[in-house]
Parts: sequence; structure tokens; C-alpha cells
Amino acid sequence: MQNKDSSVQATFNSVARRYDLINRLMTLGSHQTWCREVAARATSFPGLDYLDLATGTGVIAREIRKQHPAANITGADFSESMLDLARQINGGSGIEWQFADAHELPFADESFDAVTHGYLLRNVSDLDTVLAEQFRVLKPGGMVSALESSPPAGPLAPVIRMGMRMVIPTLGQFIGKDRASYEYLVDSTLGFLTPEALRERFTRAGFEDVSVKAKYLSTNMLWSARKPSC
Repeated sequence: MQNKDSSVQATFNSVARRYDLINRLMTLGSHQTWCREVAARATSFPGLDYLDLATGTGVIAREIRKQHPAANITGADFSESMLDLARQINGGSGIEWQFADAHELPFADESFDAVTHGYLLRNVSDLDTVLAEQFRVLKPGGMVSALESSPPAGPLAPVIRMGMRMVIPTLGQFIGKDRASYEYLVDSTLGFLTPEALRERFTRAGFEDVSVKAKYLSTNMLWSARKPSC
């Protein structure tokens, strides 16, 4: 595991207990709704087998369970602290919680009808490898459905950036008791790819029908992409 990956792993182990609460506060309560939309996109086509990467406390995985009770769902993360919490939360009946590194997934080729994730891509050390792994484990015609942050753009961008740098670490300090970890989360968002650049990376990985829907002043994006059927 590279140095960045080890640092990210330590960060998410540190923020695990307050992560969902601070996500709700940062998004003014919208985070759960967005995760529900990610799950709805993933289950909108026929399928039984689902992989939720960077599952965290399992918000998206449990939404898939609500929308598709018969599904086979694996929630995978490389933060054991997050997985420990996911196992304890009601609504995860029958979900398999598994430790996994998104750079090297421990699953066979063409195992899943859909792969979901929330805030994964900005935190990986090798984005192309992570997308290639998702492509590999998807069945032909399978899809990726994801929530990802995006650096602010447009005339309000300087104001939004300033607000993020002030508000989010302060929430982390007083609620999560960990200002440094939330400063990292801000930096990883502000330094991430633009939607146009990320679309190109999906396409380069072999995906088609790549689409994006902006949320929350375009600082959050709902992504979907499909592996070709043949």
C-alpha cells in the first residue's frame, strides 16, 4: 500500500464514529438522499449482485438492500473502523462486509451487475487502476453508480472554497475532535479532477454512457457509467 493510501486509511479510521453525522451537517441533510439516488441508479436495471466500494458505514449498501431485498450485496472498505460500525447498524441484514483495497479487488472477473461507491475516487493513489478494477469485476452491461465530490467552479467558486476551508475543519474539530483529518478531506475535494477530466478517465477505462448530475452548488456529483455489453 502506498504512502497516500496508508494516510487515507488512517484518516478514515480516525473519523469513522462521527463521519455520517458530519456528512449530514456538511450537506444540510442531503447526503442520505444522494446515497439513495446512487442505489436507485444501480438497481434500475436487472441484476442480483452488487458491490459497494468505500462502503464506510454502509449507507449506500443498506439503501440497495431497501430497494432490492433479494440482492446479493458486498460492502467493501479498507478502513476496519468503518466496517466495524457498518456491521453494528440496523438494516444491513444479509450484506457481506469485507475488507478490500479498491486498487486490487479480491473478486473474480465479471462478478457484479453494479458497483457503487461514495467519495472513493478522490482518495485513491492510482485512479486509473481503481477504475480498471471496477471494469474488470463488472459483468458485461454492468454499471458504476457513484457519488463524488468536485472542486467548485464558476463565479462563486472562491467563496465556496473559502467556506469549505473554514466550516468543514471547524465541524471536524468540535464534533469529530479531529481537525486535521477534515482539513485533508477539504484538500482532497479542492484538489480533485474537474468533472470533464473525470469523465475522460471513465472513458479511458473502457466505460460508455458516462453521465453526471450536479448537486449542492456543483460540489457533489452523481456519476453513472456502463461497461459495454460485449
